[in-house]
Amino acid sequence: MDRRKLLVSGLVTLGVPSLIIPSAARAQQPTQLPPAEAPPPPNSQPAYPSAGPTGAAEGPAKTYSQDEIVNNVSDFLGVTAEAAGAAVERLFANNGRPTAYIAGEEGSGAFVVGLRYGRGLLYMKDRQPMEVFWQGPSAGWDFGGNASRVFTLCYNLQVPEVIFQRYPGVEGSAYLVGGLGVNYQRAEDVTLAPIRAGVGLRLGANIGYLAYTRKRSLIPF
Repeated sequence: MDRRKLLVSGLVTLGVPSLIIPSAARAQQPTQLPPAEAPPPPNSQPAYPSAGPTGAAEGPAKTYSQDEIVNNVSDFLGVTAEAAGAAVERLFANNGRPTAYIAGEEGSGAFVVGLRYGRGLLYMKDRQPMEVFWQGPSAGWDFGGNASRVFTLCYNLQVPEVIFQRYPGVEGSAYLVGGLGVNYQRAEDVTLAPIRAGVGLRLGANIGYLAYTRKRSLIPF
């Protein structure tokens, strides 16, 4: 036997591994893959903006345009569009666009000290109308009584429930425009501007407040 073959046979018999790996064998070795990403936890959910009671993300309340308010005031109070437009134009110039309005009826009477009671529906865009009541005292050079419809614009009212509080009248805010009486009531950041038809001399003759409540109350204080 050839000496070289004899030497190789001896190394194989002794169990010495071959130092040379054929290129074909190297090609057949499996490729090392990166570890797979761990799956998300079973209870995990994607993050979305918090939704409000209407199903939409919470944000500033939508507002009403001047044309919308003019048409609603004209229809509800039974006055001409020109009379409604004159009063609403001044309110928009002073306060901008309202976020809500209340359409209702009220009765009042006074002999120096007066009382006022009312009931209506609060309207906000993308929300169901909500019933509200109001009552309050007044004092001043004020005599007589009347029953009238009232259309109240609400400014900076972002949530309907905020309406339920006491609103003092703003001194010197009463005026007549186109036969409609307008005055201001304010509490914290919310301003109310009631528009009344046929209030006559009672408009600017008293000072007081109105408390807006969920239920009717005979006690005005």
